[in-house]
Amino acid sequence: MPSIRVAIIGLGNCASSLVQGVAHYGRTGSGRGLIHERIGGYGAGDVEFVLGVDVDARKVGLDIAEAIFAAPNNTKVFCADVPSTGAKVIKGVVLDGVADHMVTAGERGFIVSEEPEATKAQIVDALIATQADILVNFLPVGSQKATEFYMECALEAGVAVVNCIPVFIASDPIWEARFREKRLPIVGDDIKAQVGATIVHRALSSLFTVRGVTTERTYQLNTGGNTDFMNMLDRQRLSSKKESKTEAVQAALAQRLEDENILIGPSEYVPWQKDNKICFLRIEGSQWGDVPVNLELRLSVEDSPNAAACVMDAIRCAKVALERGECGALTAPSAYFCKHPPKQFPDETAMRMLDSYLADALRVAG
Repeated sequence: MPSIRVAIIGLGNCASSLVQGVAHYGRTGSGRGLIHERIGGYGAGDVEFVLGVDVDARKVGLDIAEAIFAAPNNTKVFCADVPSTGAKVIKGVVLDGVADHMVTAGERGFIVSEEPEATKAQIVDALIATQADILVNFLPVGSQKATEFYMECALEAGVAVVNCIPVFIASDPIWEARFREKRLPIVGDDIKAQVGATIVHRALSSLFTVRGVTTERTYQLNTGGNTDFMNMLDRQRLSSKKESKTEAVQAALAQRLEDENILIGPSEYVPWQKDNKICFLRIEGSQWGDVPVNLELRLSVEDSPNAAACVMDAIRCAKVALERGECGALTAPSAYFCKHPPKQFPDETAMRMLDSYLADALRVAG
């Protein structure tokens, strides 16, 4: 089978885990740790990275295989010997992709390259020249203008998109219609983790619901030490992130909670945690006879590998959609892999929808 040619916007921790994973699974052929071993005939090792776009001086000009290990990346290295991709990282645009406090944060933040920014025409030309199938958006939270810039590039270049961040594209009717008009698929928005805070919160909220317990109040507080958490110290960049995570949990409740009874979102940046994310979760409810029941949970995960598993499946779903001529937001993959899809479904329903979608893709591939 041909490889899946992928361009990445933002060579941070998530990109590092994704690229390491492709090298790891391509070398070992193992299915351990994958959500789906094969999708439409494609394995995790069938992805080829053909273009990287970043603005950090420590990454621009490097091969993608080198850039993923450059500072300020601090995720776990589980595959140190990633082979050269032959694809260099080019400088993109800054726009709102870099918060002011990230520039003044020194080595832990971003060091913007002094090279000229790429123009839209240059990004489009690069996507076409590298024959990219799919563009993966790993920009920092709050990068509304930058994301829209790259979405324009993808539309013009004829490239499918996996939108991993909470800037609403697939779930925005106007943007979704534009992908549909161009006959291009998109998976989005805001990628879930394999077993992360949001999916665990949804699962426990659903458990309360199906067991007849009324949820009255809940919170989810997270701490971490990667650039994502540092970026989110600017609370003005958090509005879409909080909406995405909150709506994902609200959708799993029997009755929507009032705003004062639900708090979900990042809490604090703790540098020494690096890419480790710790979630503190509490659900308060009433059971038989209005007797109270409270649940508290602490979850500790490596943030970026946790996301990479879902991104890998989303990439392969997007490739299958390209081959089948599907366009617009992919309903089942978006519902299963993303926090803010165009339409929310219970996780069990989304899983059944995805299973049906993948089975159909397998029949076509076979």
